[in-house]
Amino acid sequence: MARTLPLLRSSDGTPDLTVLRGAGERALGVDCLAVSVLDSVGQRELLWCSGDLARTFDDLEFTLGEGPGYDAITSGMSVLVPDVARISADRWPGLTVELGPLPVRAIFCFPLAVGAIQVGSLTTLRRTRGPLTGAQADDAFVLASALTSLFLDGPDDDTKAPTGPALLRAVVHQATGMVSVQLEVPLPVALVRLRAYAYASGRPIADVSRDILDRVVRLGDNGRELPTGGEKD
Repeated sequence: MARTLPLLRSSDGTPDLTVLRGAGERALGVDCLAVSVLDSVGQRELLWCSGDLARTFDDLEFTLGEGPGYDAITSGMSVLVPDVARISADRWPGLTVELGPLPVRAIFCFPLAVGAIQVGSLTTLRRTRGPLTGAQADDAFVLASALTSLFLDGPDDDTKAPTGPALLRAVVHQATGMVSVQLEVPLPVALVRLRAYAYASGRPIADVSRDILDRVVRLGDNGRELPTGGEKD
């Protein structure tokens, strides 16, 4: 971790989270990591993940609007789940059900925050049960602190005006805007309907969003899909 942290900032001053793949996972004793940030309106956005499992887990949290990543941000405290099977059914009722098919046995989430300033969250997943060791937990807190500073400090040279990694859920926001216009509802309501449709259909919200943008799917006023040929201009 000591060798990895200095590499988090690229030569142009922008974050380079790809260095966490492999080295970060080994240091923390986990199988994958995901880093999320809060956007300008307080929505939690996936910025980077180290594998498909992390992406799938984050999509579930985003679709359901609940989970350890959300709790870490709202509480400002780490959320440590060394054994997913022991999660209380009423803690994250939707997520608990949907986790069944996934090979996730332990979840450890850490807030990216300074005092009351919330920046995002670091989520780590493991395919085996058990708590983090003391050294692994220390490294996770150090990494969360380093990521927080990285996102708050911005680039070293403002004159370069570099851009950070693209948010991975841009397609969802584009689809939300389209649903908002089509149904004449506010963006938060459109996002809720998009989430509900994705959950009910059992499909990743990104896939549903692409279908909406490609006009393969259009949601009706009740949030359900209109039948083929049911669109009205």
